[in-house]
Amino acid sequence: LHYCILLLLNERKTTKAIHKVFYNTPTTTLENTDNKQTMLLPRIITSTAQKTATEISRRSFSNTTAQGAKVAVLGAAGGIGQPLSMLCKLSDEVDELSCYDIVGTPGVAADLSHIPSKAKTSGSLPFPGSWPPRSNDGLAEALTGADVVVIPAGVPRKPGMTRDDLFNTNASIVQTLVEGCAEFCPEAVLAIISNPVNSTVPIAAEVLKKKGVYDKTKLCGVTTLDVCRANTFVANSIGKDPSEVDVTVIGGHAGITILPLFSQVPGMNVSDEELDALTVRTQFGGDEVVKAKAGAGSATLSMAYAGYLFTENVLKAMKGEEGIVQCAYVESDLTEAQYFASPCKFGKNGVEEVMGFGELSPYEKQWFDKMLPDLKKQIQKGVDFVNK
Repeated sequence: LHYCILLLLNERKTTKAIHKVFYNTPTTTLENTDNKQTMLLPRIITSTAQKTATEISRRSFSNTTAQGAKVAVLGAAGGIGQPLSMLCKLSDEVDELSCYDIVGTPGVAADLSHIPSKAKTSGSLPFPGSWPPRSNDGLAEALTGADVVVIPAGVPRKPGMTRDDLFNTNASIVQTLVEGCAEFCPEAVLAIISNPVNSTVPIAAEVLKKKGVYDKTKLCGVTTLDVCRANTFVANSIGKDPSEVDVTVIGGHAGITILPLFSQVPGMNVSDEELDALTVRTQFGGDEVVKAKAGAGSATLSMAYAGYLFTENVLKAMKGEEGIVQCAYVESDLTEAQYFASPCKFGKNGVEEVMGFGELSPYEKQWFDKMLPDLKKQIQKGVDFVNK
């Protein structure tokens, strides 16, 4: 290890990286200090060999799951984050679960660690305030080596609020967290849950572009809950088990931008009135929950379940399982909208193929034409937020 580090010190960029990891000080202090760092190498090796081995092991998983899958949940102490973290802890696909939030995550992680499943669990908080300012070591710890990062962080909706009302608060949260992803796990698949997803995914994309690490195959908005709702509502309507129904839901993840394609469900034969009711209920299912909770929150448990399903499918595909197709909100050229939800085929490196959504019925075409201008505006709002 000593010999390897000596070789690496010949590279200026690597020297700075090692200095940052081992000394936890800005790389700007490296000017004209190469000799000093070399003299201190024995102490570095003695105190950090185990940490280095751990970091190498984590990073070696990138793009393969031979040594285990690490999932990071950002916002893990929240209403969605806690049940989502629990479901990930129970998943056979997860080997390491890292929980991050601004409060509460050590307790969440300790609680989860008592569940008898294979996933090792840790909880991190932001670095406490200090002067001079220091980097967010908690976020770095949570993200380093992550293969999938799920982001449910943000404030929930309350009665009367739309997803757009959440924009100003949640946009900044997503921007900050994705900046961390760009630095500490640039090759991870990012699964954005934080609303408004129609805008927060473009925000994440613009942040990653500015950092020079954007990969459209690794950035997804989680729209799985729309599919879950559509499956449930239709199954109840036609008397089937929800597990036997698979509705394609396209567009976005807010109100009329959500378009369930019920015309493609085999054996579905309902009246025009019932079709309209099912469509609108799927589009505004979140409002139904917000009203029922009477100010106590939004859809948390069902969203956690949907986020877990999405994450587990991504991990299965990364491990080489074939035929993993699920709807996701991704960069797309299927329509005039830069980002669009449609069925996507997942593979070892994320989204392998953005698939088409088939022929629309006249009823669905009306909703499609109505939805597209709104979706494009919400996308542009996210892009403008980062580039203002």
